[in-house]
Amino acid sequence: MDRPVSASPSPLRVAALYRFTRFPDCASMREPLEHLCRAQGVRGTLLLAPEGINGTIAGSEEGIATVLDHIRGLPDCADLDVKLSSAPTMPFHRMKVRLKREIVTMGEPGIDPRASAGTYVEPAQWNALISDPDTILIDTRNDYEVAIGTFQGAVDPKTATFRDFPKWFRRERERLLGAGKQPKVAMFCTGGIRCEKSTAFLKQEGVESVYHLQGGILKYLETVPEAESLWKGECFVFDQRVAIGHGLAQGSHELCHACRRPVSQQDLASPLYEAGVSCAACHGERTEAQRDSYRERHRQEALAAAQGQAHIGAAQP
Repeated sequence: MDRPVSASPSPLRVAALYRFTRFPDCASMREPLEHLCRAQGVRGTLLLAPEGINGTIAGSEEGIATVLDHIRGLPDCADLDVKLSSAPTMPFHRMKVRLKREIVTMGEPGIDPRASAGTYVEPAQWNALISDPDTILIDTRNDYEVAIGTFQGAVDPKTATFRDFPKWFRRERERLLGAGKQPKVAMFCTGGIRCEKSTAFLKQEGVESVYHLQGGILKYLETVPEAESLWKGECFVFDQRVAIGHGLAQGSHELCHACRRPVSQQDLASPLYEAGVSCAACHGERTEAQRDSYRERHRQEALAAAQGQAHIGAAQP
């Protein structure tokens, strides 16, 4: 059983990880991996699929190291992509290891990032690439993520989910690339997994000069000095930290627990914002009966928190 969410005397280690590989029998990996995470006091969500592993977990430095060693021991996972950061309190309510069809859902058959992904560009070289007037820069994240921060000059597809990206690109391809010599296309996402898959998609669509930010926005914000940065705003992360800034410092946004979207300090002043119930973005998307249900859930969570426990119905990032 997961222990209550509580503060830690030292910062907790947060690991965002993924690896595209082939797991012929990922179902057999689920239980041992989840058991190890729970035994180490590690929480978060890990996704296993025939195409690999993806997720974010948090725990003590020792616990995270033990789990990462286990994952690196899985088939072809020695070069697991990991971004490490810290959090003052546990950012997850529980531990889940889930079986999925894809570790990041695009819904396009035959996409294999191991064989056809674009060219990696390290954060130190990223500014030069995206400042080139012959480069088209595309943000592959969801609309609510882009809304709170992105790279200067990036195209926003305004997609609600990553599954919408292929349709958007096919619709906009001629406008973006033109009919003559193809420009360079650079893409980015939070940790690298979505842009790695989207570059493989563009390669399959016949686009030749495709690049993506190695380590994603997280690695860029961690390693590029703020004075030299072309990033504007904050970066949404899928845990209770909500958003981070340069140096991976805690951001200013909070989370709407009804729709899982980030809420700015200005949005908190909206008459449509109610903690745990609604925000300006989702108020019109929910019925009053749903909001009443959210109010009861929020009340139960507050009671559980006062007792130092995680409420069983607490929303999971």
